[in-house]
Amino acid sequence: MKKVLFLAAAMFALTLPAANAQKVNTAKELAKLEKADAASMDAKKGASASTWVARGKAYADAYALPTKELGQGVPVQVLQMNVGQPAGMVESSLQGQPAVVLQYEYVDVYVDPASGFIIGWDQKLAVKENIAETAIASLAKAYEMDKKQESKIAAIALNLSNSLAEQGNALNGMGRMVEAAQTFMLAFEALNIVPSTTINYDYLYNAGMLMTMHAASLEGDEAIAAFQAGEQIFNTAIASGYADAQGNIFYYLFHCYYGQKAVAGADALAKGKEALLAGIQKFPKNNTILDGLMQLYTAEEGVGDPAELVSMIETSLKEDPTNYDLWFGRGRVFNALKNYDECVKSFEKCVELRPTDFEPNFYVGYFIVEKANSLIEALNANSNISYEEYEAENAKVNLVYAEAIPWLEKAYEINPTDANTISYLNQLCFRLRDLDGMMDKYNKYHELYLNL
Repeated sequence: MKKVLFLAAAMFALTLPAANAQKVNTAKELAKLEKADAASMDAKKGASASTWVARGKAYADAYALPTKELGQGVPVQVLQMNVGQPAGMVESSLQGQPAVVLQYEYVDVYVDPASGFIIGWDQKLAVKENIAETAIASLAKAYEMDKKQESKIAAIALNLSNSLAEQGNALNGMGRMVEAAQTFMLAFEALNIVPSTTINYDYLYNAGMLMTMHAASLEGDEAIAAFQAGEQIFNTAIASGYADAQGNIFYYLFHCYYGQKAVAGADALAKGKEALLAGIQKFPKNNTILDGLMQLYTAEEGVGDPAELVSMIETSLKEDPTNYDLWFGRGRVFNALKNYDECVKSFEKCVELRPTDFEPNFYVGYFIVEKANSLIEALNANSNISYEEYEAENAKVNLVYAEAIPWLEKAYEINPTDANTISYLNQLCFRLRDLDGMMDKYNKYHELYLNL
């Protein structure tokens, strides 16, 4: 009921008379740009840096104009007072969140119906194509012609960069990751026009992260091209000495390399490993980077010895002993090392942390089975053992197999449709059918197995 009432309030706000309405006057803005263009092409005026400064400002202002009154968290009433009434209004959603869309000529504004605050926008039109690029090029030319104009140029470029960054955030909010990445790159480029401007490398990081996420949604050559773009962006930032506060840039760079494995092979793996090791050296507490190393070392042969990671993991667990992902990764590493006791211990800790999760319960049972399988392999490989000794050792191994059943049964209770769990229980109970109560369990799971 509350949401309905707030929505009604937001709707009512739209009926208020507009005050100080400011709409985009396309003809007026284009006239300004044409005047600036004409001045830059005039032989005499075009030889002056001031002309190019003026052209850069005209284009920068025109870029910002359609969305300059917008911002996340701005009340809808303030928006309407500044830009007037929308041409229409529809109910929609933004990233799964209910929204009311106010339809203006140049932009659709998404408003939270519960609070009446702006949550995003979609710019449909620009005053002119490639307007930000033209602004940047004009300001760069002005600085090249006259370094004394640096302070003026820097001020315009900073405002343009801020406008671009706002638009990048808006595009990201709309799920348009490539456009958002390109816009963040332009925001970064604007800051690089004059050397006195403080560079915000976060814009590069945002662009690279968005390209990496976009690449992960693609396949084939398109994915590889996007990963290569992300790689280039991240390396530009890192080469300048940048890293985000957590050091996650190294993790994303790893994914950019790993995503190129199909074409770059071992070289991609080596570069991915190098990125992760560089990251963990600078950010030893970053468990995301450590997780990347665990994934790489356990999934790819010849990359490195998983044993190298054990001390890193143990150090991290001392700092964060209830980190589920670390314990899970520890289990994977010890599985790769075929140390099943430590592997099982790791997943038992995962169960302790998340007792109702299917995955850790299943893996405790699964790796107990793997431990028993390794014992059987060793037993069968021993040709110097008597029949009596073999049977005695086999009985001991069966007790190890039996340890897996309660864990797998718990996994079955959590997810009774998982075929692997049912299959394992069917096989184990048959193997252990001579133990008390095990034949009844076999009959139960065998019937379930037949119905898969």
